[in-house]
Amino acid sequence: CLQGKASVEMTTSRGAITLELDGDAAPVTAGNFLDLVKRGVYDGTVFHRVVREPVPFVVQGGDPASSDASTPTSQYGTGSFIDPSSGQSRFIPLELSFNGDERPRYSRVVSNPSELLQLRLTHERGALAMARSQAPDSASAQFYVALRPLPELDGRYAVFGRVIEGLDVIDRIEQGDRITSASLSN
Repeated sequence: CLQGKASVEMTTSRGAITLELDGDAAPVTAGNFLDLVKRGVYDGTVFHRVVREPVPFVVQGGDPASSDASTPTSQYGTGSFIDPSSGQSRFIPLELSFNGDERPRYSRVVSNPSELLQLRLTHERGALAMARSQAPDSASAQFYVALRPLPELDGRYAVFGRVIEGLDVIDRIEQGDRITSASLSN
């Protein structure tokens, strides 16, 4: 778990991005991402999904398997973080924080419009969120950045931070570009 905020400097083949992780609103999700940054999991990974047409949507990356040159590109986006100590994939629960709640709620997709209005972190342009499969508790390492406000994803995917510098770099990222390195910034 991350308490408070943390900044991550991510260098890509298109330039540098600074991410602010929000451990107050998303302690498990932000803590998971920071742990993976510290382990070097994102270094050399590919942005395997970039959706700009017909309207801007997301730039997605972070599949650990994409850093391995022997992984076929058709497999990008299917990998998760394998914990070396257990040999098992690590998954984290869907984590959503609401104004007025003392702690986040876990493992439950929210679609009630009045509840969605109370979300602490939403899919604004530049929002940093965890990608996952259909199962709410299937997020592992893959993340995405929203290219525009995406309220249709609120309550379904965990936002845990935002791009605070380098949104122009995000706008230039193409499918196949790489994360050169990611590290905690001071």
